[in-house]
Amino acid sequence: MKVKWNFFKSIALSVAAIILAGAVMIFPKEAFGASLDGLKLWWDVVFPSLLPFFILSEILIGFGVVHFFGVLFEPLMRPLFRVPGSGGFVWAMGLSSGFPAGAKLTARLWQEKQITTIEAERLVSFTNCSNPLFIFGAVAVGFFNNPSLGIVLALSHYVGNILVGLAMRFHGRRRLKEKNTSTPLHRVQPLRALQKMHEARLSDGRPIGKLLGDAVQSSISTLLMIGGFVILFSVINRVLSLLSITPLFSNILEKGLSVFSISGSLSYPFISGLFEITMGSKLASQSPSLLMQQCIVVSFILAFSGFSVQAQVASILSETDISFRPFFLARLLHGVFAAALSAILFPVFLSPHSKSAIAVWADGHLKQYPWSHYYHYFLQIGSFLTLTALILSIFLWGLKHSKEKKHPRFH
Repeated sequence: MKVKWNFFKSIALSVAAIILAGAVMIFPKEAFGASLDGLKLWWDVVFPSLLPFFILSEILIGFGVVHFFGVLFEPLMRPLFRVPGSGGFVWAMGLSSGFPAGAKLTARLWQEKQITTIEAERLVSFTNCSNPLFIFGAVAVGFFNNPSLGIVLALSHYVGNILVGLAMRFHGRRRLKEKNTSTPLHRVQPLRALQKMHEARLSDGRPIGKLLGDAVQSSISTLLMIGGFVILFSVINRVLSLLSITPLFSNILEKGLSVFSISGSLSYPFISGLFEITMGSKLASQSPSLLMQQCIVVSFILAFSGFSVQAQVASILSETDISFRPFFLARLLHGVFAAALSAILFPVFLSPHSKSAIAVWADGHLKQYPWSHYYHYFLQIGSFLTLTALILSIFLWGLKHSKEKKHPRFH
């Protein structure tokens, strides 16, 4: 049975690749335009916004800060999510930097044998999320021109992620009998945490200069991979529309959305968002439907994260034994949680009759500061930062290889 399934899977993938290649040749102008759109998004926003977090995370790992977090957050992370305390570091970096930082750091901890495969599958399922810059700056202010909506989207997204982590704590119980599954909440031990950080730093042993160079090169390598996926799925999304595949599925989906009292005009943005969250969120904001319905659909899109982000995560996890399937199931679960929470929170924060004080404050402050300000800042100077980082990476690569030629290693 498995052999037959793999055979049909190979045929299906081959046919899909042939159709995609044929469509690109039939619609070269549209495919080129989609490539430029994906490249512009990556060049102006994705690369400069993620690069500092990636470099910082590599440096913190080299300095042993992960071990510090591991001891400090063990009493919290182990009972709640059944992952080591070092998962607290991954969670914090994932929340602040966005996709796919959680997967990258989880894979790094697994490679350093700080977490088991089961723990890594749990951790990666709830540490990948959209960053506040995108939710507030791009979606709420940029697409909807409604800062208050950012509060609803952010709360739904991050609370939903916590619920996913609590649900995924039961993952792998049949495959592995863990010890101390009911670890009590012990007191925090900051001195022991500092000692562990010091020992990890000594164990790493790299000079600061080499650590910085390795951090820059590793981060840029990952971001180049991400850029390839952003461009590829931008083209796929456009091609599916040109081949009338997206409209076909959106027509079928209209009936399903009507069950939840959601306008059928959101079916096309929903399908597009399954592939790429930026385009799906933008189309949803332009839909002639109620704002609450738009909010629910965008919440699901952000939580599901799109096949583009999922492909990035799959590529990162392919270098490990961490299975991608739990991550995909967690994204579906996150989508359901986020959509349900947005339906609950929307009347609280955005009801025209009982607008909350927080929503009033958001309308007066968040529209220009801080998130929209940062987002437009990246749009203005992002390309310069990206170009500078790439030139620096080439310089570091040349310097490293010139040293290896002068001082070859003998075995």
